[in-house]
Amino acid sequence: MRKKIFIDEKPLQCPSQLRAIHDTMDLLDGKWKITIIGCLSFGNKRFMDLQREVEGIGSKMLSKELQELEINGLVSRTVMNTRPVTVEYALTSYGQTLRPILWEMAKWGQTHRKKIFSDNEDLES
Repeated sequence: MRKKIFIDEKPLQCPSQLRAIHDTMDLLDGKWKITIIGCLSFGNKRFMDLQREVEGIGSKMLSKELQELEINGLVSRTVMNTRPVTVEYALTSYGQTLRPILWEMAKWGQTHRKKIFSDNEDLES
């Protein structure tokens, strides 16, 4: 008989939790997707603006990642009727549901960076 694990009075189903985490990681897999979503969380951007802000990404890779994010309903692509044609990318309302996760990741990353620098300073003393 399996023993149930409880967190906050609710049973935790480890396999289903891990499956959900795996699904999320599959969707946001790669070096660039989270950074692209992070950039778009500050507002709509044109392709070249994104390429400038996502340091190190090539245009071909940015295009591929944006296509995948669009297919998964996280990013929308709007073609403007201008000369030359302008394309603008934005987070969809579904994509915006990732914002709290990104903010928590950023907060954790800032704390971790401070900890690492603090630990290194202690070692140097």
